[in-house]
Amino acid sequence: MNCMQDVDVGRARAETPGCARVTHLDNAGAALPPAIVTDTVIAHLREEALRGGYRAAAEAAPRLDAVRESVATLLNAHGDDIALTDNATRGWQAVFYALPFGPGDRILTSRAEYASNVIAFLQVAERTGARVEVVDDDPSGQLDVEDLRRRLDERVRLIAITHVPTQGGLVNPAEEVGRIAADAGVPYLLDACQSAGQLDLDVERLRCDALSAPGRKYLRGPRGTGLLYVRPRLRERLTPAVLDLHAATWTHPDRYEVEETARMFETWERDVAAILGLGAAVDHALSWGLPAIERRVGTLAGRLRDALREVPGVRVHDQGVRKCGIVTFTVEGRPAAEVHGRLAARGVNTSVSLRRYARYDLPARGLPDLVRASVHYYNTEDELHRLVEAVGGMSR
Repeated sequence: MNCMQDVDVGRARAETPGCARVTHLDNAGAALPPAIVTDTVIAHLREEALRGGYRAAAEAAPRLDAVRESVATLLNAHGDDIALTDNATRGWQAVFYALPFGPGDRILTSRAEYASNVIAFLQVAERTGARVEVVDDDPSGQLDVEDLRRRLDERVRLIAITHVPTQGGLVNPAEEVGRIAADAGVPYLLDACQSAGQLDLDVERLRCDALSAPGRKYLRGPRGTGLLYVRPRLRERLTPAVLDLHAATWTHPDRYEVEETARMFETWERDVAAILGLGAAVDHALSWGLPAIERRVGTLAGRLRDALREVPGVRVHDQGVRKCGIVTFTVEGRPAAEVHGRLAARGVNTSVSLRRYARYDLPARGLPDLVRASVHYYNTEDELHRLVEAVGGMSR
């Protein structure tokens, strides 16, 4: 079957009310949710209003447990290895700040790393005397696995990379990194913020020790939700930096026991409605099949890159051997913020990838802020044409 026919686009758009209102090409920021997600969230909020928050949560307990299992299915993991968090950064931080570092320890990361992660690296390095090192890119622009291998020694305490950078369509070679990390016995933390929901992720194939992702991006879930996978062998070595009565049990006036599952990285208070919405979003993605989603998203993005390259004055800036649904570009003589604003005025949603959020990457490539268009399986070729036509009008 042709990869563009794997997904019933008419059905996908009918299930997504926002498609009738806007050309949404900002799925790497926050995707349009399907109606089932919005309906799930609103239904639980109504139950809280009518029956009380505690009672509504108690009655929803089996469905909350099912969310964990759905996420586990998404990642080919076990439910005990899944934590549900209020955002991806919180999940990533929960693991990172639980890792022990000391003077001379080394943290290896990639040029594509996101600003929030780098700030955390720098803070811990400042506190502990550890050192942050940026692995080189190879000629294609992806992480150079040979340079990573050369840098490994007994002082490397962590390999932490972003799977898909926010500032481009690159897909870093996460599986190869996983093999290298596993062979060296070094913990491997994977930021899957932009890949979860558009790529078919398998933590056994990736061989990561921890993986974090948000609900709001390609998974099409509510804002304020996130998921975290933590492999048992890593959990056994960690004590979370923050514990509460959900993550640990107060066993004696002067003793406590930490939860053994990944729930050690959760807290008791949570947005139950949003978590149920996340579960609905994950189940919706699973119903389409992640391989089918990945094929359609990749094909649409490839066609958008090709079309933009044909527009005089437009440059596409995506790198890597493998690319995904994010397309970044510039228009000669037009700042990215202006292009973004003019597209928004025409009902086309995009985003801007800021140079200051990618200081290891964009300045080294001599690039300014970039316009970012990110496609999903419910987008159409007519919508891509709408963006290209609008950009063409600006480039003349």
